[in-house]
Amino acid sequence: MKGLAEFTKTTLIGGVLVVLPIYVAILLLAKTLSGVLALLSPVTAAIPAGAQFRQLIALLIVLAVCLLAGIIVRSRAGLHAKLVVERTVLEKIPGYTLVRGLAERVSGDEREGSFRPALIELEDALAPGFIIEELEDGRYTVLIPSVPTPAAGALFIMPRNRVHPVDVPFTQAVTVISKWGAGAGVLARGVSVGSRT
Repeated sequence: MKGLAEFTKTTLIGGVLVVLPIYVAILLLAKTLSGVLALLSPVTAAIPAGAQFRQLIALLIVLAVCLLAGIIVRSRAGLHAKLVVERTVLEKIPGYTLVRGLAERVSGDEREGSFRPALIELEDALAPGFIIEELEDGRYTVLIPSVPTPAAGALFIMPRNRVHPVDVPFTQAVTVISKWGAGAGVLARGVSVGSRT
C-alpha cells in the first residue's frame, strides 16, 4: 500500500512538472497574441467590416509599414531624421531606450555598449546581468534582471573591477535568465580573459 502511494505521488508530481510548463507557455502565447491583436485594432477598424480575414489584413498592413520605415531609415536622410527624432522625442519617453536596446540585441546587433552580457559581483556571488552603459569615470551602469523576466530588474552603478563582461551572445544570456538559470555555466565559462583578478 505504501509503495502504491509513493508511486502515485511521484507520478502525479512528474505529470504536473510536464503539464504546468506547457500550460504556462500556452497562457503566455495567448496573452501575447491578444496584445498584438489589441495593438492592431485601430488598423482593423479602418478595414471594411465585410472583408474576410480583417486581422490578417491589418497585420500585413502593419508589416508593410514597418518594411517601408526600414527602407526609409536605410537612406542617409532617413537615418538622420530617425536620430533627430530619437534624441529630441523618443529618448525622453520612459522605457524607450531599454526596449530599443533589447530589440537591437535580439535582432543580432552585437555592438559594444548597451546590454552587453556580464557577471556582476554582489557580495560573495556573481549575478548574471547586462552592461547598460559605461560612465565617464569608468564605472558601469548595470541591469541585474529578475528571473525569469530579463527586461525587468534592478539598476546598479558598479565599479569596473566588479563587472565582468562575458563572451556569449545576448540571446544566450537572456535564455539562461528566462530558464531560471539553467545553463548558467556558459556564462561562467564566457568571462572575458583578464576581466577577473
